[in-house]
Amino acid sequence: MQDFWPIIASVLGVFLVMGVGAACRSVGWLTAEADRTLANLAANVMLPAYFIHQFSQSSEIGEIATAWQPPLFGFVSTCVGLLVAHGFARSVVGRWFGLVSDSSQRAFALCAGICNYGYIPLPLAEQFYPTAMIDLILHNVGVSIALWSLGIAIISGSGGDGWKKVLISPPLWAVVISILLSAMGWAQSIPTPLATAIGTLGSCAIPLGLLLSGAIIVDFIRDKSWLADAKVIAAGIGIRQLLLPLLMLGIGGWIVQSPDLRTVVMLQAAMPAAVFPIVLTKLYGRDTETALRVVLWTSVAGIILIPAWLAAGAWWLG
Repeated sequence: MQDFWPIIASVLGVFLVMGVGAACRSVGWLTAEADRTLANLAANVMLPAYFIHQFSQSSEIGEIATAWQPPLFGFVSTCVGLLVAHGFARSVVGRWFGLVSDSSQRAFALCAGICNYGYIPLPLAEQFYPTAMIDLILHNVGVSIALWSLGIAIISGSGGDGWKKVLISPPLWAVVISILLSAMGWAQSIPTPLATAIGTLGSCAIPLGLLLSGAIIVDFIRDKSWLADAKVIAAGIGIRQLLLPLLMLGIGGWIVQSPDLRTVVMLQAAMPAAVFPIVLTKLYGRDTETALRVVLWTSVAGIILIPAWLAAGAWWLG
């Protein structure tokens, strides 16, 4: 427990930043009108800069050109999570837990099926597991592809146009460019003024993303409907934070050999539901109340369960 107290404190710090975002929304300092602009800046400018900076600082450049395992694992594990959550929501058991409509089933499947793969694990990895940062970034490329393909298919009820978003995604291209630069030995030779600018922009990505996440959550919880339906809340925590971590750690411990990728598996298994699927649920006209219950309550439970799963994962994966 003493060894994991710094991680517990860091997890609390991450959620406190989200709380600041929620407070800023409540007093009108961070308006809903600014969300799209700030989200675009975070996703299209600051996050790519963050990725490029991490690659340029990596001491394991020689392994990057052949690092196909992290994105593949991220894609497959996320697809498994989405399919497990979707299968549960569609089953008789899922209906008993209150998922009786097609809208609520699709919302539950998307939100319970995909973990918070960016704004919480990235700062934790940067502080406690720096050698796993590159594998985590590559892993998240696979998660993004799964979200914008299978995830969109589930929430929309059709194939959607998610692949187009993947192909034009600036974070994806930042990773591709970083891999090419690394393969040619140029990633650590970026001119100092440019490297400083990239590092400065990248340092804003995680705080801004957490602030926006807190603000978005506040928008949905003001009507207090998220307090109802304990069965859906229990199902969300059970699937996202009990069943799926067991599957990920079990499979990861069996097939993953790289120490850094095993660290990524440990981090991802510990995460609550991602916040962004709430926005997708609203965009496609699905049950936002179900989405909010899953995301909010797994985040609340994550204050305790993230350190607990990190401890269990560290023991199991060595």
